[in-house]
Amino acid sequence: MEFEKLREANVKRCEAVFHPLDSWSPTDWACALAGEVGEACNLIKKLRRGEPIDRLEIGKELADAVIYLDLLAARLKIDLGEAVRQKFNEVSDRRGSDIKL
Repeated sequence: MEFEKLREANVKRCEAVFHPLDSWSPTDWACALAGEVGEACNLIKKLRRGEPIDRLEIGKELADAVIYLDLLAARLKIDLGEAVRQKFNEVSDRRGSDIKL
């Protein structure tokens, strides 16, 4: 999957079946993102304690987090793919790694 394809479908679906992207503030999007990350963390905590947790459920929560992260980035007019590439390469440079995006 490519970030550009996610962005296009994500914003289109948001505005078609939920609400206009700009009707939520960046804080609203960030809180939604935090909620999804919290749900994933709660499942991971339970997994660590030895409870029978389906890893697919964790994957669904992580996917929700990625979707909200993209919508937050869209609301802030940030090209998430480019931001990830730049940050990845910055850390690689800082750590002396030749692994780059």
